[in-house]
Amino acid sequence: MLTLGCHLSSADGFAAMGQTAVNIGANTFAYFTRNPRGGSVKDLDPEDVAGLRDVMDEHGFGTLVAHAPYTLNMASAKPYVREFALKAMQEDLARLEWMPPAHYNFHPGSHVGQGIDEGIGLIAEGLNAVIVPGQRTRVLLETMSGKGSEVGGTFEQIARIIDGVDHDEVLGVCLDTCHVSDAGYDIVNDLDGVLDEFDHVIGLDRLLALHVNDSKNPCGSHKDRHERIGEGTLGLGTFTSIVNEPRLQGLPMILETPNDLAGYTAEIAMLRGMADNEGE
Repeated sequence: MLTLGCHLSSADGFAAMGQTAVNIGANTFAYFTRNPRGGSVKDLDPEDVAGLRDVMDEHGFGTLVAHAPYTLNMASAKPYVREFALKAMQEDLARLEWMPPAHYNFHPGSHVGQGIDEGIGLIAEGLNAVIVPGQRTRVLLETMSGKGSEVGGTFEQIARIIDGVDHDEVLGVCLDTCHVSDAGYDIVNDLDGVLDEFDHVIGLDRLLALHVNDSKNPCGSHKDRHERIGEGTLGLGTFTSIVNEPRLQGLPMILETPNDLAGYTAEIAMLRGMADNEGE
C-alpha cells in the first residue's frame, strides 16, 4: 500500500491531524514544526502526542514528514538570520526525538548573492552545528527548482552539502516532483533516467520522501508553482509512473497541491487507484 498523505494544519493538535489523515484516506501526513512564516512554536502536550501515536498504530501509518518553517536560511549573508535558523532547527530536532517517527524536511536556503560555493559551505556548517550524533530523526534536504539564488536546484549541489557534513548518516533527501521538473529534470519523459542520475550523484539510499505535486510551468522554468495532480505540465501519466516505480515504494508521498481537504481526499483516492499493487 502506498504511504500517502498531504500537508495538514496543526492548529487543533497532533491527534487531530492523525484523525484528519484517516478521514481523507491518508496513512501519513506532513506538518509545519512551527509557524511557516515565523518563529513561534507551541509547547508539546504529552497526551496529544500519545493520541497521535494511538491513531498511527491503529491505522498502520508510515513515517511522518515534519517541515521546517520557510524562514530558515542557513545560507544567508546575515548572521542573525543564520543564528535563527540554527536555533529553530536545534529546537525542532530536539522535539522530534519525543514525537512519533518523522523525517525533518527543510529547504536548503538561498545564498542571496554570495555565490553557490559560499551557500553550500554555510549550509553544511549549519548542519554540523545542529546534528546530534545518534539522533533518530533523519534530516531531509529538499530538491529545489533553482529559482533566484536557491541552493539545491541540482543533485550535485545537494551531494556537495551532504559531503560537507560530518555525521551524514542522518541526512536524506525529499524529492519534490514540481521542483525537480522546474529545475530541468525531465521526469515526464525519463523518470527512470532521472532516478538513475539521482542514484549516481547522491544515492537512492538517501531518498527518503517525496513531495508529489504537478507544476504550472514547463520543465526547466525555474519558477516553482505547484498545480493539482493531472492539471499541470507533468500530467497524470507521470504520477502513474511514480506510484508504480519499484524504487519509490514505501516512501512517504506528500501532496502539496493547491487544495482543500476535499481536494486532497480526491487526489489521494486517485493516486491509490493508479497504483497496481494498492490493497495488497
